[in-house]
Amino acid sequence: MKKQLLAVACLGLSFVGNAQNTATLQADSGKVTINKHIYGHFAEHLGTCIYGGFYVGENNTKIPNKDGVRLDIVDALKKLKIPNLRWPGGCFADTYHWKDGIGPKAQRPAMVNTWWGGVTEDNSFGTHDFLNMCELLGTEPYISGNVGSGTVQELKDWTQYINLAAGTSPMSKLREQNGREKPWNVAIWGVGNEAWGCGGNMTADYYANIYRQYATFMAGADKKGLFRVASGASDADYKWTETLMKNIPHQMLEGVAIHHYSVLSWGEGKKTSATEYTDKEYFKTMQQALLMDELVTKHSEVMDKYDPKKKVALVVDEWGGWYNVENGTNPGFLFQQNTMRDAMIAGATLNIFNNHADRVRMANLAQVVNVLQAVILTKEEKMLLTPTYHVMEMYNVHQDATLLPIKVKTNTFEFEGEKLPAVSVSASKDAKGLTHISLTNVDPKNPQEITIDLKGAKYVSVAGRILTAEKLRDYNTFDNPNKIQPKAFSGATIAGNQLKVKLPAFSVAVLELK
Repeated sequence: MKKQLLAVACLGLSFVGNAQNTATLQADSGKVTINKHIYGHFAEHLGTCIYGGFYVGENNTKIPNKDGVRLDIVDALKKLKIPNLRWPGGCFADTYHWKDGIGPKAQRPAMVNTWWGGVTEDNSFGTHDFLNMCELLGTEPYISGNVGSGTVQELKDWTQYINLAAGTSPMSKLREQNGREKPWNVAIWGVGNEAWGCGGNMTADYYANIYRQYATFMAGADKKGLFRVASGASDADYKWTETLMKNIPHQMLEGVAIHHYSVLSWGEGKKTSATEYTDKEYFKTMQQALLMDELVTKHSEVMDKYDPKKKVALVVDEWGGWYNVENGTNPGFLFQQNTMRDAMIAGATLNIFNNHADRVRMANLAQVVNVLQAVILTKEEKMLLTPTYHVMEMYNVHQDATLLPIKVKTNTFEFEGEKLPAVSVSASKDAKGLTHISLTNVDPKNPQEITIDLKGAKYVSVAGRILTAEKLRDYNTFDNPNKIQPKAFSGATIAGNQLKVKLPAFSVAVLELK
């Protein structure tokens, strides 16, 4: 309980009884940019995220595609404005040998995906397929290198294959032989994944030395364009972060990762149902989601000791809700539905990331298609957008905007004697001078009214959109894919220097002020 109260305190919020929520927006005090990469995504070789999700094969005549990548997903992700896409894992990354996924597809060796379902993959989706897909999406690739079962030479060769100019090395010549003359110039590289667990069960001291070795040999002579991310801590392992920040020279390090999921138990079958959760399970899940604030605050404090100028980014490259798989599906495929609970996780978490934009400069929701807290679900020719998709689409107005400080006093969402802040808020000002305020009310039963004092700017109009539903446990289905989608919001008014907002229970709203 003490730990959860700390999480609440770190939110920068204070509680008021059942009175109206209040806030103060400092519209003229913005100094920090909300990095667009906070809104990143994750595509692992897991279940039907890649095969049967993104990639349906070049010979598929039922689903419109380009080089096997389904175009309805491409169109949806373009509207989402995804800034980066992490691949090939995850745990899968430290078993993946990239040379098996290049060259003529009929000649590529098969492999067994030992982490996720024990299925055999034919390596038909490899480096060229992924990077060409990223070009199609207009997004930056984030490649996780194999440190757990790979070699320094293997990762060095991969970076040269992808990034060196034509004709300058054996690897770039190999790329040309496989049909690609121009380099892709990939900047973002993960040096292993979860090195404390599936990436090798290493100690922090051992991994710090391994990281230094791998980072030394990446990308040839010029490393200035690289953004190298160290495999970071799980949840509250602050000693891991301290060891990396202390033992890795910062000129070799651009980002340190952490992973945190809103999960109640890691035991097989002991997580909550994605759709039939109890009120208590909902509260506990939101408790875990809001714990993200404490985690990024304390990891940032550790990083500040060694990097007071905040040159090294905190990268939350795995986050989201994790539940039991849907009945009748492969347990190793991690396919789960996506209800308004997931919209609450997304809205509250993105507010946290925005408000910590001085240190949190990249994050990756797990995962894009058909896995965990997916933004897209597919079933043969059918595709649907989840509530999480809609939240991230509404929030993309914050990408590369200037964070505006906002101080909130919020009511509490209470359950069995425990309390959480009901309302979370973040705000920004974009390049056009428009101010956007995003608000999430996680209380499943009580609407919330909030009055925001507007300081440092004069606003004359407000418009917005809202995401909510008839029931908390509602979700979109292939038979009713538009059951939950954003609608115009009329519950906000401006009078003088005050903005008044009426938020329904379990809702997410994004306002635009002029």
